[in-house]
Amino acid sequence: MKRVGLLGGAFNPPHEGHLRLARLALDQLDLDELRFVPTALSPHKPDPGGPDVHSRLRLLTDALEGFDGRCRVETIEVERGGASYTVDTLESLAGREPGTAWILIMGSDQLPGLPSWRRVQRIFELASAAVALRPGAPFLLPQVTGVHATSTWSGNPGELVALPTTGLDLASADLRERLRATPLEDPEGVPPQVLGTIRSENLYR
Repeated sequence: MKRVGLLGGAFNPPHEGHLRLARLALDQLDLDELRFVPTALSPHKPDPGGPDVHSRLRLLTDALEGFDGRCRVETIEVERGGASYTVDTLESLAGREPGTAWILIMGSDQLPGLPSWRRVQRIFELASAAVALRPGAPFLLPQVTGVHATSTWSGNPGELVALPTTGLDLASADLRERLRATPLEDPEGVPPQVLGTIRSENLYR
């Protein structure tokens, strides 16, 4: 059975924290593949502005240049357009690739909101989740029927696995603000190839 991690987000912009989280997941979960899944439009956050979805897609592709051959960009949510719901993505992927084991990769700051996700029980009928600790956000088991904590991922759905912290306290919102406020300075945490595209296309101004 193929084991695939799904790391979703706006990636606005992609940064070293995303790459560190991907590396943790690859090392800890025995993944065959990890896919970065950029949202078309997040249903959980207001539109922060910035580059359009196709520019974000280019930045993410730049970020993965030379990173790890097991990683790639999954464009299913961009192609579908509109609000990006995890359950819709998982159902489409499961139909397209039967026999694949799926695990969502996320930070512990997302756990409190997990019960409010659309059709969350269906999500955990299709996939598991691996959660990296973030400062100020402990690993708490969400109140979702069928979800249980395990020390390792068996490949079955419904499991919640703790990952170590990335050791990087980076947030895309902070990086966007720094790029706008000090356009001539290069903020730490943004891969150089991503910064190159940001500068050449005059993004985040």
